[in-house]
Amino acid sequence: MIVVAGEALVDLVPAKSTLDGEPGALLPRLGGGPYNVAVTVGRLGAPVSFLSRISSDDFGEALVHRLNLSNVDTTYLQRGPEPTTLAVTSLGPDGGARYTFYSEGTADRLFEAPGDLPEMTMLSLGTNSLVLEPGASAYEQVMRRTDALTVLDPNVRPMLIDDPGAYRDRFASWLPDVDLLKLSEEDAEWIAGKDALEAVREWRQRGPATVVLTRGSKGLAVVTGSGELVEVPATRAQVVDTIGAGDTVHGALLAWLYTKGVRSVEHLRELDGDAWREALRYAGAAAAITVSRAGAEPPYAAELGLIL
Repeated sequence: MIVVAGEALVDLVPAKSTLDGEPGALLPRLGGGPYNVAVTVGRLGAPVSFLSRISSDDFGEALVHRLNLSNVDTTYLQRGPEPTTLAVTSLGPDGGARYTFYSEGTADRLFEAPGDLPEMTMLSLGTNSLVLEPGASAYEQVMRRTDALTVLDPNVRPMLIDDPGAYRDRFASWLPDVDLLKLSEEDAEWIAGKDALEAVREWRQRGPATVVLTRGSKGLAVVTGSGELVEVPATRAQVVDTIGAGDTVHGALLAWLYTKGVRSVEHLRELDGDAWREALRYAGAAAAITVSRAGAEPPYAAELGLIL
């Protein structure tokens, strides 16, 4: 079982403006980095459970319903009366997304680490859930307590980070507990203050066996367990917006690893360049479908099979 831990929220995505100078209506889209990852894994056919706290409000009910429709187990969900986090999204000319978060006192921030962890072979974490307290410390406890293959995508939202230096120190403290680090080139450079590949090679010496970099239109790259750099170009797509693209890559990688029998850090280290090219092409093709749609709408396995 793959367990994805972290926040679920609602993105408010602008529709096209109808009057000169007037903003378009904000359309609710279900999301949140870890939530999108779990949905991707479930739709691609790997067994997955979502570990989080979700509101009992109408948005929360919709979030849970979509998990069920996407084959995501909800046994370990915590529920609460607090409101759902909202992320107001603005889109740039290239479809790139920027966010303003409304997260004070919301349900996902009040997650508590369970006394008994779910049975899992892989644990995935990241995004706001490792920043916003008190939930961040609870998710961190889960990371420290499991022996499962651990995957982290920091998915940095700088506007939520009051003390960048403290965050960078905390990120460094996670590395010994992380087996696969997945992050964007932009996030790597923001965290490290240097070239992304240089940072990745340094981080590999501090814990992760493998690091995957997303590079937008430049494609995907991985520094493998042997230290080899493997790169694949981006899959061509008609971009509507990029919401959930990186999350889809993350979820597709988890699903690919699971179906290939990768269950431990030792298995991860043994994957060679050819295996990683296959994995990155699979993840890139999944993300190409997501960006061709409005909001984070990852593909099902049957859809992905049509273009591979």
